[in-house]
Amino acid sequence: MNTVTIPKKELKAVVKESVREVFVQELMKFRALLSPEVSPKEQKDIEKRYGKPICQSVKSVEIEI
Repeated sequence: MNTVTIPKKELKAVVKESVREVFVQELMKFRALLSPEVSPKEQKDIEKRYGKPICQSVKSVEIEI
């Protein structure tokens, strides 16, 4: 079995980034679960009152719930 030696700072940076990625994914799932459902009738009423939403997404991520 081969072993790989990496500096402590590099290992810490890799683990920190991995934890951050998982946290962001789980937070998106949590937010999706807490988002209220809107019926088609309610959506039409919202669009009638306020206009259609502007579709300018800065970042788009697809998650599986």
